[in-house]
Amino acid sequence: MHKESPFLSPEIPSPCYVLDEGKLRKNLELMKRVQDESGAEIILALKGFSMWSSFPLVKQYLAGCTASSVWEAELAADTFGGEIHAYSPAYKEQDMTRLLELCNHLSFNSLTQLERFRAQTKAAGVSIGIRINPEQREAETELYDPSAPGSRLGIRAHELAGADLADVDGFHVHNLCECDSYALERTLAAVEAKFGQYLHQLKWINLGGGHLMTREGYDVDHLISQLKRLRETYDVDVILEPGSAVAWQTGPLVCEVVDIVENAGDILILDISATAHMPDVLEMPYRPKVVFAGEVGGEANEKEFTYRLGGNSCLAGDVIPAYSFNRALQPGDRLIFEDMMHYTMVKTSFFNGVEHPSIGILREDGSFDLVRRFGYEDFKARLS
Repeated sequence: MHKESPFLSPEIPSPCYVLDEGKLRKNLELMKRVQDESGAEIILALKGFSMWSSFPLVKQYLAGCTASSVWEAELAADTFGGEIHAYSPAYKEQDMTRLLELCNHLSFNSLTQLERFRAQTKAAGVSIGIRINPEQREAETELYDPSAPGSRLGIRAHELAGADLADVDGFHVHNLCECDSYALERTLAAVEAKFGQYLHQLKWINLGGGHLMTREGYDVDHLISQLKRLRETYDVDVILEPGSAVAWQTGPLVCEVVDIVENAGDILILDISATAHMPDVLEMPYRPKVVFAGEVGGEANEKEFTYRLGGNSCLAGDVIPAYSFNRALQPGDRLIFEDMMHYTMVKTSFFNGVEHPSIGILREDGSFDLVRRFGYEDFKARLS
């Protein structure tokens, strides 16, 4: 980031999520290479990135979407097209009617759900899968670890003993979260050790998300080799469904300083809320990169001027730990929170009625399109 950052253009309102179209295309080009060289298929996980105004570009590279609910499947059908895969911890009867109209693949989380809906799913011509739990822990944060002890997600190997898998076409495996290809290699070893007797019977294996192939330093060649080996060894279609990797480092949340208060140090009051507009910063928690006037903020007291960053809500804990900068900030100055496209917009809320950030796209030709501005009616429509 530098002082002439396009994200500081006066055309961009504050607050605003801004997608960098060129960076999104770069990620998608890498995914095209993975698909071409491995023979695997990559689809978009809407739970991680569902900015549908970008889908005209995304669907040039990816074959479809994966949904975690009826509404996500509806969104895929309305805005993306192509294949639609679905997985949910549990389906209700009324869910199935619509999902079976929309989906190509549908994975069940338990054998009881499989038995309840097996005939209905088969009659609809939808490919049946089950989610398995390899009990291979790779996610660093327990909140995002599907293989943690006591997990409700997926069927463990011993539960399949004596199960009727005659109509099961595929296994769905998801235990990664922003992991590298070596975590995938360990996961595949666990799957083969615990579920190997079933793998030659399958038509497809869905390896879920968490494959952060667009992160700098990721060993893409190793990923390709793992996917090829799996596909060729078991003669199966291999599917990946990342969300973070698609939108990784593709755009910031732009905001503005509204006020500065002092209590055991200076606290910036911003026109955004961490709890409402980037909740993972508090929940994981993690420390986003923050840019002011072209310079990346440092740790507290690393640079001359240190501030905690406070949200514009009444929640006492709506505060991000301190950053330091080489120059003093004033009301009206803008900050850029980097990498806010994935698992951020999908989790926002209208808590406290704080102004919800707009959504825009920085086009590859340098122009800016404001694609959505939120107003009072959006807030009102959340409740009744």
